[in-house]
Amino acid sequence: MRVPVPEWWARRSLRLKLTAAAALMIAAALVGAASLLVVWLRASLISGLDQTAIQQAQVIAANQEDGDLPRILPLSGDGHTAVQVVDDVGAVRSSSANVADDSRLFTFAPDTSATPHVHTVHDVPLDGAETWRAVAMPARTDGEPRTVYVAVPTAPVDRNLAALTAGLAIAVPPAVALLTGVVWLLTGRALRPVDALRGQTAEITTFDLGRRLDVPPAEDALGRLARTLNDLLARLDVATRQQRQFVADAAHELRSPLSSLHTQLEVAVRHPGSAGWDTRGPALIEESERLSRLVDDLLRLARLDARPQLRKRPVDLDEIVFHEVCHARLHTPLLIDRHAVGAARVYGDGDALARVVRNLLDNSIRYAVVRIDVSLRVRDGTACLVVADDGPGIPAADRRRVFDRFTRLDGARARDTGGSGLGLAIVRDIVAAHHGRVDIEDNAPGARVVVHVPATDL
Repeated sequence: MRVPVPEWWARRSLRLKLTAAAALMIAAALVGAASLLVVWLRASLISGLDQTAIQQAQVIAANQEDGDLPRILPLSGDGHTAVQVVDDVGAVRSSSANVADDSRLFTFAPDTSATPHVHTVHDVPLDGAETWRAVAMPARTDGEPRTVYVAVPTAPVDRNLAALTAGLAIAVPPAVALLTGVVWLLTGRALRPVDALRGQTAEITTFDLGRRLDVPPAEDALGRLARTLNDLLARLDVATRQQRQFVADAAHELRSPLSSLHTQLEVAVRHPGSAGWDTRGPALIEESERLSRLVDDLLRLARLDARPQLRKRPVDLDEIVFHEVCHARLHTPLLIDRHAVGAARVYGDGDALARVVRNLLDNSIRYAVVRIDVSLRVRDGTACLVVADDGPGIPAADRRRVFDRFTRLDGARARDTGGSGLGLAIVRDIVAAHHGRVDIEDNAPGARVVVHVPATDL
């Protein structure tokens, strides 16, 4: 069973996650910086010890070349430096006072390079120190070779570094806690406008999409987010209004044929003897056909609004035009001229393109007086389909508006053509789905509807 997350935790979870991530980064940064400091400081101090050992070895070697050194060498510095001078057979000839006996402490060979190599030596039985930095310097006395060993204990460096490490271990956690608290406060202040936007967004419903979110004054990501959300709300508002208007218009268009059918059928049922089916039958069939066309158009628009995947393939648009013209000639006495139809192939949905041609022909048949001219040609990679009539034409101011749904011009309503105002809207949406466009031009007299669709090679 899934346990629901409390609202207060959901509001604070992002803040907690951001603070935890910041705390981890702060702790890692401080620990890394402290570690680098300890490593750098140790290397610097050890380098200082090495320079001390080399300098003392060089001084002793120079004195050795001037003559034999005393058996016991005086200590320098803090008195913890160990010195031994060994001859070629390994016997200790001189040593510092802190070396207890004559046993040889160091056995590595001297380095004759300009920068002598310093060795790390362990287990030297002096002063309890475990680690030493030792250097060997060659020297000669009366032609006899000598080796000068100087060793410096690293215990003082280790003690100082241990003290520093302990201090850092004590200081880093409070510093992390302090910085985490600062991040918590800053994160809370930064997320406060986000929580305000969330609260305002939660209050907006489908009935008040006209409301907008408060945009923060700062020109930052939060301000851009608020403006983007407001743009989204504006688009949703427009889409919702269009949908509601579409539903209202569809209900209005359906009411008329349904009411007419209902009235005539009710009269026929109540007065069967005076039904007059010979006169009422054709009228009922006409109303049912009008209702069927309207429902079909509404379903087509609903599918287009859902943006379905069209079954596109290479189709011969000229064959579609020929077929639809032949079908239209069976239902009208008007002359439909198709002699200007040339070959054209497009990549699209054959059924949808047939619906485009059918709607354009129906629209022209509705308003034409004598003839309709249909032409098709390919120019510059575009198939251009033209359906022209000799009717009253469409004013220039209304040539974009006629593609809106349920739009009828005054002339069309006056002639009572029976159109639903959806045919051209369907044409526009189908052509747009094929990456084309529809234009209306003058035909002098009448109107020319021009469809442009990308063509393919024949």
